[in-house]
Amino acid sequence: MTKKNELAEFQAHSHDICEQYLDGQPYDRLRVVNEARFCLAQSAESMLEAGKRLVVLKEHEGHGEFTTIVETQLGIDKRIAQKMMGAACKFLSPKLQGKNHQLLALGKTKLYELMVEDDDDLEALADGGTVAGLELDDIDTMSTRELRKALRKAREDSDAKEQVIADKNKKLDELATKSKKLKTIPLDEQLAQIQAEADARCFDIQCQIRVQLTAALEAVAEFAQASNMDIHAWQKGQLDQIDSALLHLREELGVPRDAEGAPWEEQSA
Repeated sequence: MTKKNELAEFQAHSHDICEQYLDGQPYDRLRVVNEARFCLAQSAESMLEAGKRLVVLKEHEGHGEFTTIVETQLGIDKRIAQKMMGAACKFLSPKLQGKNHQLLALGKTKLYELMVEDDDDLEALADGGTVAGLELDDIDTMSTRELRKALRKAREDSDAKEQVIADKNKKLDELATKSKKLKTIPLDEQLAQIQAEADARCFDIQCQIRVQLTAALEAVAEFAQASNMDIHAWQKGQLDQIDSALLHLREELGVPRDAEGAPWEEQSA
């Protein structure tokens, strides 16, 4: 690319940036720096205006020069400048046009925390919906630390749910593949393979109950006894939940329990 073409491309880029962030005014470093300095001392709305001008500066100045201007002429840390630019790009997006006043009322520190949320979620929040289960009024009354904690927990819960879904889909894919393979062998062999896998799972669960779970509950009981503490209700609750899970399985399979189960030695033989 020739220097002439590079200049033309830069001028076109400069025009687009100034059109978007400076309402079409031409770029002038001194004016943009002064306007950004003024905006820094103002409200959340002015913070976004300052962020817009930082975007313009960054697009026109080299990386080193931009950092120097931000730190020496504006007196702000480069990371704060990055947050401000990110907030400007985020909250001035087309989806949030006309809805900014609801969000700006939250203040700039809370806007920084909300920057990681999707535009659609922020649009819904401004329209009376929620983000991380929180409405605008909830966020307004929370501290920034409380908001950060709530958003982090919501993201962790979402990630956990997505992982469960991914694991479930993977398991379904594996079962579908296994099912296709089973169809190529006789029915009695298919049943034998399925039973063998179920046998292994049942045995593993019995081992966990009779060994790991027993050891864990005994450890709690020994500690409680030594500390003269009553944990009978807690123990009963834990075992009742296990009994309930087994009862649910019997009901699902239509296999009621009408007699004591076989001794452990017979089952594991």
